[in-house]
Amino acid sequence: MRQIPLPLLAAVAVSSAAAPMLSAQAPPAGTQVTGVSSGSAAVEQTTHGAAAGRIRLVQQFDGLGEGFVGPHGAVTLRNPSDNSLAVGRAHVVQTVNSQWAVFRKNGTSVYGPLPTNAVFRGFGGPCETMLSGDAVVRYDQLADRWLLVLPVFRRVPAGHTASGPRTARLVIPAPVNDPAPRPAPPRAGPDTATGGYAMCYAVSATSDPLGAWHRYEFARPLFPDYPRPAVWPDGYYVPTSTGDDVIEKHVCVAERARMLRGAEAREQCRIVPNVNFLNTADLDGRALPPKGAPNLVLAAGGTQLRGVVDSDELQLWRFSVNWRDTSRTTFTGPERIAVAPYRYLCGGQLTNCVPQPGVERRLDAQGDKLMPRLVYRQFGARASLVATHSINTSQGAGGVRWYELRVGQAGAVTLYQQGTLAFDSLYRWLPSAAMDRFGNIGIGYSAGNDFTFAGQRFAGRSPRHVKGTLGFHEIMLATGAASQTTTLRWEDYTQTAVDPADDCTIWYVGDYFRAGATQYSTRIGAFRMPGCR
Repeated sequence: MRQIPLPLLAAVAVSSAAAPMLSAQAPPAGTQVTGVSSGSAAVEQTTHGAAAGRIRLVQQFDGLGEGFVGPHGAVTLRNPSDNSLAVGRAHVVQTVNSQWAVFRKNGTSVYGPLPTNAVFRGFGGPCETMLSGDAVVRYDQLADRWLLVLPVFRRVPAGHTASGPRTARLVIPAPVNDPAPRPAPPRAGPDTATGGYAMCYAVSATSDPLGAWHRYEFARPLFPDYPRPAVWPDGYYVPTSTGDDVIEKHVCVAERARMLRGAEAREQCRIVPNVNFLNTADLDGRALPPKGAPNLVLAAGGTQLRGVVDSDELQLWRFSVNWRDTSRTTFTGPERIAVAPYRYLCGGQLTNCVPQPGVERRLDAQGDKLMPRLVYRQFGARASLVATHSINTSQGAGGVRWYELRVGQAGAVTLYQQGTLAFDSLYRWLPSAAMDRFGNIGIGYSAGNDFTFAGQRFAGRSPRHVKGTLGFHEIMLATGAASQTTTLRWEDYTQTAVDPADDCTIWYVGDYFRAGATQYSTRIGAFRMPGCR
């Protein structure tokens, strides 16, 4: 694989080594920051939606989690789940951390659970041999293809040359008769290699996830944590974090058109300092943005590592890629978009935040970041962007703040509406949003408190509803029946996906605990709002 020349990588900012180490300025790890920003309560929705019509839960089944057994045995779990989900014409693909499985839409498991790097069998190099977490799956509706992205978290040996492209059929092992869980692979020892890292891409050759895949490895100079892939006509955009104690992000784009053919492809990257977690616009539906439109990149304001957990803005960048002449690729911003004030839920990530019944163990907030996905949908001459995150509420709990931004014909991005789910004393957090072809917005999220075991819920709105409100009543997907006691990490994210078969059914996945469980289960559900058939 060809690597991007150093001048392109360095064109925006500093390297990871040069970034300031500011964790000492932040509140101590695990500190819970309470209270709300002045003015935040003005956009809180304190009553459930009561609009005519209702959201229907049309399919649900358990995905990868405790007790799950598929055709290739029992799943090997790690925490957090890092739930990711994609939906195609006939299949649902799920990843949890370093495991994946393929289902029919009726919930029948037809592949897995197996390690996510099984798709790279025979490929060689770190994509095949180094199993990391944070695998993420997407479905490219424009091409009817699957995209699987796997970061490599350990340094590869110095002098290693990135591999690819190589196309091969997915190796499907014979079904196993023994459902006993496989032991987790041992944790790797100290990372003594001196080379860089890698990002691995697998793009299916057809709409069948059990068929052939084009596989790619791209060398990365920076630690590729928390990838958030997005589908855009001119590329697959993947922002990552370079570490928990540096204020720096890395955003890259892979050459989608060539990867769909299994041809030699490139990746272009930018290093972005002094910024929160980035989300690149992820296309819902088949309507295209204007030809040549840049991918829009969004982040929350504030900076947890500097102890700044209040903000009243979103930050926007424009990533305009030129594959004919990569020297003309630009990454511009930030543009600042004023929004209602907010305070990160409990002060941000890795905080002891959400209470649980009967135990002292509290769950992580992940409140410092916009959550995946940044949804983009084109409606004629204008487009909508939908973003979500977790914030403190005036009732002393956690709420889902959501935004719909509008993109005008000339490309200007403005706030159209916003709201915060704050119905009661429940914590609602870790949201993921989608927008269907009618302009309905659906949001799934975790919910719980010291009287309610954490589970999964879903709410939504129609364009006819009062701006800033989710007019359809919240419904339940997964009811928790036990508390998590072993760690504060509670799924770093949940995931929505729009079904390409009708472009309006919204699938969602999140965690819950069964009665007596010691590890998480996941629940996959499909929701339809009025008008979707």
